[in-house]
Amino acid sequence: QVQLVESGGGLVQPGGSLRLSCAASGLIFSLCPMAWYRQAPGKQRELVAAITNGGNTNYADSVKGRFTISRDNAKNTAYLQMNSLKPEDTAVYVCNTNWRSWPYWGQGTQVTVSS
Repeated sequence: QVQLVESGGGLVQPGGSLRLSCAASGLIFSLCPMAWYRQAPGKQRELVAAITNGGNTNYADSVKGRFTISRDNAKNTAYLQMNSLKPEDTAVYVCNTNWRSWPYWGQGTQVTVSS
């Protein structure tokens, strides 16, 4: 049974930082691409960042230079380091992977950027 469990969300002031974690189980993590999506109220879910099993990354234009996606295959965990946070980054952040041609999603973690 594949499970993705996010953690690390919370309330942060503009300009602050957070690091999200996504712990995966039930799959061979080193073979899986990992991605972070986010969904704000009233908006469609959008891709924030992705990392291949080989370590190649890509980012949404809105977060380039501020967010960094990484992975630790020994810990079966993906991370999203978020710096210089803005109020418009407020959303539920959800971890995603594909395993054996099937997508899996975590339950999400809330990130709120507000003074």
